[in-house]
Amino acid sequence: MSTVGLRARRLRAALSALGIAIAIAALVAVLGVAESSKAELLAELGEQGNLLTVAAGRTFDGTPTPLPATAPAMIGQIPPVRAVTAVGTVEGVTVRRTAAVPERQTGGITVVAAQPSLVDTLGVTLARGAYLARPALPEVVLGDAAGRILGIGPLDAQTRVYLGGTYFAVVGVLDPVPVAPEIDTAALISFGVADELFRQQGRPTRVYLRVEPDRVADVAAVLAFTAAPEDPRSVEVRRPSDILLARIAAKGAYVGLFLGLGGVALLVAGVGIANIMVISVLERRAEIGLRRALGARRRDVAVQFLLESALLAGAGGVLGVGLGCLATAVAAGLAGNPVAIPPLAPLAGLAAALVAGALAGGYPAVRAARLPPADALRTL
Repeated sequence: MSTVGLRARRLRAALSALGIAIAIAALVAVLGVAESSKAELLAELGEQGNLLTVAAGRTFDGTPTPLPATAPAMIGQIPPVRAVTAVGTVEGVTVRRTAAVPERQTGGITVVAAQPSLVDTLGVTLARGAYLARPALPEVVLGDAAGRILGIGPLDAQTRVYLGGTYFAVVGVLDPVPVAPEIDTAALISFGVADELFRQQGRPTRVYLRVEPDRVADVAAVLAFTAAPEDPRSVEVRRPSDILLARIAAKGAYVGLFLGLGGVALLVAGVGIANIMVISVLERRAEIGLRRALGARRRDVAVQFLLESALLAGAGGVLGVGLGCLATAVAAGLAGNPVAIPPLAPLAGLAAALVAGALAGGYPAVRAARLPPADALRTL
């Protein structure tokens, strides 16, 4: 009996169920997309959890103070350290697309001297080209953001940038480096070229190192004294994976906000179902009166309309769960993340739809049950 009203008014029922479906799809998609993104971040966290950085201090005007030239070698002597690489910021040197570009228009790109071991230590991959295969030549590798700022497309022998008064051949462009975002906006040259052209003197301003995962805290405790024994307070030791933890926390805050918006959409959809059910009660007064006259109890009539509302919301909930899972898969695929949907998300979405349908059908069901049979039969 509860399906009769739905089948008799299919278009109205479909539109009401669609409102619930959209709300549930939004809720499931928010949870799914957030979980997929979190899974990607956790994978990065597992890979980068044993990465530490030693950064030089800065002067009052923000200029980094170089580390001792012996810092990378000294850090490499710590037993749990697996790999070490150093970079040095080349101050006062800009990189532009051509010499015709005004010197002030740097685009925020910094020139950094880097060692060949940077790729292996950071786990960096190249979007195109190679990484400083000939460190004695004026060649440059651009970070992901730097390449986009300079408008670098496909690489060939004529792809050059104007760096410090000399044209450098662009031999590679890196993929984004989540745990070392300063590399994304950098133009990387070899220490040999930096020493020859810009008097870098081989002094690094930052050291990256990989350590044994269970010895990270122990190594971090001695890094400052190892890198700069004369002034350990001038050295800043960081764990880049903390950035990922902060991003996970930030995403959790946004998930709460979007879930709240999805809850509002579900409330609106529930009000729509309640409105449809009230109209249905008014339209079917004769049916209600006839059932009561044939012996149906008030409870039977109430249950009929309550089930009708729940079935309507349940159908929308099933459709919404399917749409939400599909949206999660599409969004994760476009972002390059693994598809991860919390197991409770589809169940919670379906349960929320049923609860919304039951609450929306409560008042119309009570109203239908209290309708006097004689008054209802007068509408025949």
